[in-house]
Amino acid sequence: MKKPIAFFVHHQGRGHANRTMAMVEAFSRDRPVSVLTAGPHLFDGFSRDIELIALPNMIGAAVPTKRLYAEPTPSTLHCVPLGLKEMRATMRGILDHLDARDVGLFVVDVSSEIALLSRIASVPAVQIRMHGDRSDAGHVGSYESSVGMLAPFDESLEQEDYPVNLRAKTFYSGGLCTTRDPVPTRDAARKALGYGDSREIVVVLTGGGGAGTPYAPLTVGARALPDAEWLVLGPTLKEGHETNFANLKELGWVSNVTDYLAAADIVIASAGDNTVTEIARVGRPFVVVPEWRYFGEQARKAEALARLGAAVHAPQWPGDIAGWQQLMAKARKLDPDHLTPLYDPQAARKAASWLEDLTDELWDSEGKHLVTPIAAQ
Repeated sequence: MKKPIAFFVHHQGRGHANRTMAMVEAFSRDRPVSVLTAGPHLFDGFSRDIELIALPNMIGAAVPTKRLYAEPTPSTLHCVPLGLKEMRATMRGILDHLDARDVGLFVVDVSSEIALLSRIASVPAVQIRMHGDRSDAGHVGSYESSVGMLAPFDESLEQEDYPVNLRAKTFYSGGLCTTRDPVPTRDAARKALGYGDSREIVVVLTGGGGAGTPYAPLTVGARALPDAEWLVLGPTLKEGHETNFANLKELGWVSNVTDYLAAADIVIASAGDNTVTEIARVGRPFVVVPEWRYFGEQARKAEALARLGAAVHAPQWPGDIAGWQQLMAKARKLDPDHLTPLYDPQAARKAASWLEDLTDELWDSEGKHLVTPIAAQ
């Protein structure tokens, strides 16, 4: 019987769960798979046979005393408040599951602390890589403790300052997109959506990991480009002083995002992993406005996109008409051929094959067994 592979899946947004499902679906059917997450609902309707373990939701759990709350966080960890029953239950649930199922590989998407926990429990771990400034002791320690890292993006998007030794143990799957809708031509997409061919269309896309796209800057953009049709997909964040314009339309969540991207002349979006590859899959001029994320994750990815000529990087939303006009003029000059290679239709299959091969290699019973005694402490 093949060694089981388990996944820890963060429940913020949908990207972690969607990525996991894409890879697991490409696994061999005789590979036992389990998923541990505080968001089991994210896997509703998933057809592949997996064992789903619900973990406590630790976000927002209250530290019981001021004295515990005052304890500083050690440099080797990021988020480990003291005194939380939910945290103990989470760690106990993870350890009990890894032990009971004799897990061969634990894929962590994402948590440095849980990757360290896996190493302490003597279970090989692979971490999903993300961009950002992660040279702190906590990240480096967890990377060094992992048997490998999986980057769900093209190697050309790697940060130039990422350490050589860690890069060597990273597998780059290519741009992994979980959307499978067919990509229509620009004309076909516009016809399906009821838009003509003459007017410029700007599509603003929001992912599910944040509070929504700030709406006030979009009203300035709509005023700056009155002849363009502005279509906003996903939630927006309003401050209460916005002025609406007739060429700016909020469509909310839509099921046919690919059609809107295909109909667009310019796409404005954040630098989330799946968002970037979704736009690359369609191949449209891309203005990337990174959202705030821990460790500058999206800012660093936006820098990498701009370095490749795959997008125009706007570090912040323009607040004036001239600023919007200049930004969009730059976007019109982009060559989408610099963006499209960042999507790989085989990325999920490649990632799945690497994870399965690594698991089998780690547990090859025909290799030599080296026993290292544990020194007394």
